[in-house]
Amino acid sequence: MILSKKIRCLPTPEQLIKFKKSAGTSRFIYNLMLSENKKSYNEYLKSDIKEKSPFISGYDFGKHVTQLKKTSKYSWLSEVGGKVAKQACLDCNNAFKKFFKKLSGFPKFKKKGVRDSFYVNYETFKRTPEGFKGERLGNVRTAESLPKADNYYNPRIIYDGKYWYITFGIDVSEKVNENNNGKTLGIDLGIKTFVTVSDGTAIPNINKSKKPKLVYRKIKHFQRKLNRCKKGSNNRIKVVKKLQLLHRTLRCIRSNHIHQATTMLVKTKPAKIVIECLNVLGMLKNRKLSRAISEAGFHEFARQLEYKCRLWGIEFLKADRFFPSSKLCSKCGCKKDKLKLSERTYHCEHCGNIMDRDLNAAINLSYL
Repeated sequence: MILSKKIRCLPTPEQLIKFKKSAGTSRFIYNLMLSENKKSYNEYLKSDIKEKSPFISGYDFGKHVTQLKKTSKYSWLSEVGGKVAKQACLDCNNAFKKFFKKLSGFPKFKKKGVRDSFYVNYETFKRTPEGFKGERLGNVRTAESLPKADNYYNPRIIYDGKYWYITFGIDVSEKVNENNNGKTLGIDLGIKTFVTVSDGTAIPNINKSKKPKLVYRKIKHFQRKLNRCKKGSNNRIKVVKKLQLLHRTLRCIRSNHIHQATTMLVKTKPAKIVIECLNVLGMLKNRKLSRAISEAGFHEFARQLEYKCRLWGIEFLKADRFFPSSKLCSKCGCKKDKLKLSERTYHCEHCGNIMDRDLNAAINLSYL
């Protein structure tokens, strides 16, 4: 399987300028292709001839970019690696493909300073003792050495608002889980308790702890301050930068919590892990719980757990979305037709079983 890696870069001041130029070029080409496709689509709607596709492919727009580089107006496009602009065309093309397949919304224009990134030519990408070597970038130092691999897939340099990182994929062999304990873990996700495991383990919701609440309180403070700042002023730029760093801190806290939770579950070496399949988009329609659900990161938890199970040789199963794990009694198997969300303790009318609602659901999932 291909495992992605993310390592912090330590660029020199000269390399930092090259990073910003490359990210700016990638963003400019992406937005230019998106703008041209919008114009082409509007003309297609007005015309009577509907034979040709209204959208320009990434390959064709790449030829157009090559001609732009030869003009004096856009000669600055040649200051960065040759693959940076071409890959931006392909990225925009893939965004349109996802839109047509109804996997995502209509592509949006990229904004400066928001998740800036650019592609590094994999043909010239090489690992060095201190970091890596990239096209037009020279030898870039990293905080830790890159893992040894035959191929580095899709290397990109991204900016998260504070630091620059190199991301890439490497081939990793899947482990055979021969020393498993033979048990099946059922996992129930929730808001009050983030993860409830069938063996009784409970992982708390990180969003209810002290540190995220403090960060969120600061975000609200600076958001009010931003509303009072004049547009285009230096003070507004400073507040926006502060807000970006605070959002980054909050994002890192949540991501780290999910990584620690999934790694802890996998290291128990079960034979199988069963997780419930949640309709998160449907759950977000509940206005009272929408914020708590969106902050929990249920989809990210399931994604990380799935690839870590593959890596450790553990069987991973997603239960059917309509499996009534919360309504079934884990002892006698009787179904309770009416169960309100406010009922946090499960009471079985047939066998008299009294148990925590989430633990009861997790045990039912472990039976699958």
